Amino acid sequence: MRNAIILLAGGILLTATACGTAADTAAPAGSAAVVAPGVATGCQALAKAYGANMAPFAKALTETVSDPKAASKAQQALASFATAVDDATKGSEDAQLRTDGKKAAEQLRTKSGDAKFFQAIKTPEDVNKTMGQNLTEWLSPVQRHCQ
Repeated sequence: MRNAIILLAGGILLTATACGTAADTAAPAGSAAVVAPGVATGCQALAKAYGANMAPFAKALTETVSDPKAASKAQQALASFATAVDDATKGSEDAQLRTDGKKAAEQLRTKSGDAKFFQAIKTPEDVNKTMGQNLTEWLSPVQRHCQ
């Protein structure tokens, strides 16, 4: 399945796939950018939030393909994801990460309330696009801190 997003947190590469599983692997030596200590803690919290919320969102989104009534479950899962991103970043020592965390959370929260967006998900390809391209876009404000 397609990779949805990659977060680098404290030298650990967290890759989550659209099927909702995650695997931690050590980053190759010299490939990781240096992350400031105040940001590293926030990135670790984001990685945990991502890991805890990716599978439920992916599962709920996948269910909408066979059962359009399941869209409300996917919307709730995305809203929970938004809350987790906000919670993970609001205590950061880094002011920009706090600001960007709030922005990413708001993007997720706004999209979670868009019933038409979820009604348009009809195929596995739509799910892959949402889990890949869309989710990466929504999380881009915080992702740039954790690369």
